[in-house]
Amino acid sequence: MAETSRGRGTHASAFERAEEIQAEIQAISGRDWELWSIGLLVIVVLTIGVLALVAPGLTRSPHKLTEGQWYLPQLFLGLISLVLLFNIYLLAQKRTLNATRRALIRELVLNERLENLSFVDPLTQLLNRRATHEFIPKEVTRANRLGKPLCFMMIDLKGLRAINARLGDGVGNELLTGFAHLLKETFRGGDVVFRHGGDEFLVMMPDTTEEQAEKPLQRLQQAVEQWKLSKNRTYEMAFNYGMAPYVTGADYNDILRAADRKMYQMKNNLMPVF
Repeated sequence: MAETSRGRGTHASAFERAEEIQAEIQAISGRDWELWSIGLLVIVVLTIGVLALVAPGLTRSPHKLTEGQWYLPQLFLGLISLVLLFNIYLLAQKRTLNATRRALIRELVLNERLENLSFVDPLTQLLNRRATHEFIPKEVTRANRLGKPLCFMMIDLKGLRAINARLGDGVGNELLTGFAHLLKETFRGGDVVFRHGGDEFLVMMPDTTEEQAEKPLQRLQQAVEQWKLSKNRTYEMAFNYGMAPYVTGADYNDILRAADRKMYQMKNNLMPVF
């Protein structure tokens, strides 16, 4: 339980950091507009100033220029120098903002990758048990809001411990990865498959009643039979399962426990094994 709390705490802090990064990126975008607005305003002011100095001289004879107007070239040089200095400042600020933005984006992408990795079982490439705390509540909320059916299936890969003891962990891992592949291939794209434990899997099936869940279960049974016939192996693939539909307003943990009980009833030979 403490481990679960730490996992949720880590996820919450990562989510908060991602929000902070996005806010900082938005602030930098606002700073970009601020710099460009200041630059545009300075250009407009300088243009008006130059026109104010030059316009009177355009309407007079060159012989009638005032003493101050003889210094127009120096004023132009001064203004050009100010413009160049200001442009250098703008470019330096823009470069700094771009570097900060790139660093924040890299951190955001890295956080997302780490977050995704933390939800994935490295052996089977399925979502792990921690991911159930992220995905199941969202789907339960959706089912409650829309009144849609939702079904859960607990699956136990039969005989994995015996295979590990007799043939080694390498063969056991091959069996696990093979079964995980069959799960991904036989269930629909909208169904979510988790590795719930060492030899246990959980399938969440949105918009699916218990009766409708029988079809993917039959496909899985057929896929397992085909797997058995594909190669001559010294071990077999078999599984127990238990299904439980979600009841609106119920605690989803109670539904998972109900599916788990049904699975263990099958495991104890109270129901047929596939």
